[in-house]
Amino acid sequence: MAMTTAKDTKPRSKPKAPRRPGDLVFSGTAVAAGITILVVLAAVTVFLVAESIPAFTGDPEANPILKGESFWAYVGPFVFGTIWASILALIIAAPLAIGIALFISHYAPRRIASFLGYIIDLLAAVPSVVFGLWGGVTFAGLIQPFYAWLNEYLGWIPLFGGQVSATGRTILTAALVLAIMVLPIMTAICREVFLQTPKLHEEAALALGATRWEMIRMAVLPFARGGMVSAAMLALGRALGETMAVTMVLSVSGAVTFELITATNPTTIPANIALSFPEAYGDGVSVLIATGLVLFVLTFAVNALARWIVNRRSEFSGAN
Repeated sequence: MAMTTAKDTKPRSKPKAPRRPGDLVFSGTAVAAGITILVVLAAVTVFLVAESIPAFTGDPEANPILKGESFWAYVGPFVFGTIWASILALIIAAPLAIGIALFISHYAPRRIASFLGYIIDLLAAVPSVVFGLWGGVTFAGLIQPFYAWLNEYLGWIPLFGGQVSATGRTILTAALVLAIMVLPIMTAICREVFLQTPKLHEEAALALGATRWEMIRMAVLPFARGGMVSAAMLALGRALGETMAVTMVLSVSGAVTFELITATNPTTIPANIALSFPEAYGDGVSVLIATGLVLFVLTFAVNALARWIVNRRSEFSGAN
């Protein structure tokens, strides 16, 4: 018997598949697209930082927008209004989105589920200016009597106190419009996460005698927890940057208040930029760009947190 040499026992490397021209073109295009995204993001960041410097270093007394106050004192109420309106919208939209997603994924017949899924996806394509027109012209007037009822019977709660707005154009109206706008995003993500729940987990719960709701509570919701949180954070990021809908709905005053149904409303950063930019000049433009930089950092932080949550739970939910 011939002795086996070390050279014979060495594993042979698998031959590499030839690179076709189509593969090279596709991989090059994908790499170029990824690099383009990074370049655009870096360019936007550099522009915002460079154009914002006069707002931080200039004389507040000479600035036509600051009018003697510091930049942080000027932007503080707008940051509060942006976060407050977005959180209100998220509180309203999250239960609805989870309920609709559960109905589509586990309760509705297949044809109805497909139709509802199509409607939800179509709702995301409606321009924000349409929501703004509907909210400011129609919805605000319709909901104003409800605000009067809240103030009459629940006015002892600070959120519903104060003098009721006669037009209905309040921070709560803006939050309701924002909730409708972010509803498709959150519903679509939650629906996909719910559908990714392993069938064996669901069947095991049902085999043990659980009802459908108990199966959802024990198998679906724990599995989809990370996906639901990331969907909420992405919806929050969408609400933070909304401009036209809030601008057209909200009766702006720039105050810092938690009252929801009065004419004295906080203002969001995007709405303030949209309303102030046409008349801004000189260092006033730098101030508005600086407020945009604050919004950019805030939105980037929210989306980065959402991506971190998704990656942290990806091995359980598959929601990446």
